[in-house]
Amino acid sequence: MPREFTRNDRVADALQRELAQLIRDEVRDPRLGLVNITAVEVSRDLSSAKVFVNLVGAESADESREAAEVLNGAAGFLRTLLAKRMLLRIVPKLRFIFDLTGRRAQELSSLIDFAVNRDKARHTDTDSSGED
Repeated sequence: MPREFTRNDRVADALQRELAQLIRDEVRDPRLGLVNITAVEVSRDLSSAKVFVNLVGAESADESREAAEVLNGAAGFLRTLLAKRMLLRIVPKLRFIFDLTGRRAQELSSLIDFAVNRDKARHTDTDSSGED
């Protein structure tokens, strides 16, 4: 019977939890607001990790991209802290990437809601004019 989760999945999950705490508690940069880590992908050999982030309450995508750049600047510092907190032989090199999926999902959801409401309005107009 195969395992449900691979080592990479478990390391990625642990990295996501630890990084969320470290960014909240240790990174003191005024350009960072509330950072949401949406996913972590770890390479097969555990040497590198892509950390997908977005900024909660960001006014623009540029603001979120700037936050990702700030985190990339602090990646070495965060990696050092991770090495102290986690029992890993190799702590992955971190690369922070701005994640558009949340914003895109909101846009698609609002488009779907608009289309459904418009369709309902057409059906109610057709029904009311056909009853006369």
